[in-house]
Amino acid sequence: MSKCRLKCRSKQQREEKQLEASVDSLISRVAHLKSALHSFIYKLENEFERLEWPSVLDNFALVSGQLNTINKLLRNEKTPSFRNQVIIPLELSPDRDDELAKLTEQRVPVFSHEIVPDHLRTKPDPEVEEQEKQLSAEAARIGPEVAQKQIQTLNKLCSNLLEKLNNPRDDRDPETAAMRQNKPSFNPADTMALVGAVAFGKGLSKCRPPGPVAPGHPGQGPMMSGGPTLQQVTIGGASGQPGGKMPSSIKTNIKSASGHPYNR
Repeated sequence: MSKCRLKCRSKQQREEKQLEASVDSLISRVAHLKSALHSFIYKLENEFERLEWPSVLDNFALVSGQLNTINKLLRNEKTPSFRNQVIIPLELSPDRDDELAKLTEQRVPVFSHEIVPDHLRTKPDPEVEEQEKQLSAEAARIGPEVAQKQIQTLNKLCSNLLEKLNNPRDDRDPETAAMRQNKPSFNPADTMALVGAVAFGKGLSKCRPPGPVAPGHPGQGPMMSGGPTLQQVTIGGASGQPGGKMPSSIKTNIKSASGHPYNR
């Protein structure tokens, strides 16, 4: 009986050491995976402006490779089946546990009745489990031909989208079209100068234009002192123009620009 007990005890000790070594190896692999995920999340949050797609693919490949390594470790023959190991909480307390907070990087400050069902859960939530079953059933209903057609359609859509992104056209680009519509088609300085000339006579000469003016006309003199007046100016050639042609005569109404047209 004593020999049998010794053998059983030695076997138990050997299994415990093997389990402890497997757990340590698993913790190390998970730590590497955690570091890769932390680095990738940092890049996405702080370097997204200069992050390129090949770099994103490299990070995904690194995380995927580490997950495959963990799966291989769990399927190894020398690794004890963790399904046969049961974790039982020996003490539950609503008070803060500093040692637990330190081990979990402040993620689990207490080990209470509220969080134990989530942290010691070995299966997904019932809602998630039901969704997985539905997705698996839908995937099983789709045949290889239908799946291949959907893959081809998706690849075609992706190719068209990449072509549009790589070769944008101005008429399809809303930003370019908006810039073209908002582009001014006039010079504001010229517009203000024209408005000032029409409304206030800014920039116009105030000298009386040449031409016959009747005596006593309010516009006589080098400067027009009255309000806006109309004068007839005759522009024509000499009466003795050779060739027997009739002298041309053009009558033009010239508006005085001495002040605002509505001044009284």
